[in-house]
Amino acid sequence: MARTPKAKDPAVLHGHHVVTGSELRAAFEAGADPDNPVRLRRRVLHGVVLVLLLGLIAAAIITATAIISGQLKLPAAESSEEPASVCPTATFDYTPNDKINLNVYNSTSRPGLARTVADEFLARKFVVGAVGNTDAGHRGVAAVVSGAAGQSAAFSVQRNLPGSDYYQDDRADASVDVIVAGDFKELAAAELVDQTPGTLSCPRESRRIADDDKYPVMPTAGATP
Repeated sequence: MARTPKAKDPAVLHGHHVVTGSELRAAFEAGADPDNPVRLRRRVLHGVVLVLLLGLIAAAIITATAIISGQLKLPAAESSEEPASVCPTATFDYTPNDKINLNVYNSTSRPGLARTVADEFLARKFVVGAVGNTDAGHRGVAAVVSGAAGQSAAFSVQRNLPGSDYYQDDRADASVDVIVAGDFKELAAAELVDQTPGTLSCPRESRRIADDDKYPVMPTAGATP
């Protein structure tokens, strides 16, 4: 008599129990502990991060809208401050040459230059006092130095000495010092000197010559002019 073959159990494969989807879900649900502190901290952290991201996005949208509509203006970058000018800005009338007391100093290595320049000023009726050599830090044509009382006279001297730089010191009288420097060539032609009103000239400020002091080394007359 033939045997009827035994029906196969679908939950058994090669002698091993096959785990179904429902059994797998049940196993995870059974192992999940809603009171697990690690899992709870993760959920809280995720919530905080999500809230922060949403807040940043909302703030960015609001800020962009305010800028576009003109309700919010961003501060413009401030430009670097320009160095303060030490050059007087007052306008002066030309002082007659014979009213100007002048000292002439040579700061170059060219012998006799102070005497030569002084003689040229004398020929133009300037009142020349001291004539000598000096060590000065000025670079350029010449330095014209006076106190506040001598600025009008210094202006007249500069009109005869184009390219010169004006410096103010603390002397009380109206005398003017001319310190001849390396770039000096000659005075302006006497008949071409401009005698209209104007201002003192400080070309070192625009040329950025390396003169850190307010005025150069004060002249000390030497034995040889």
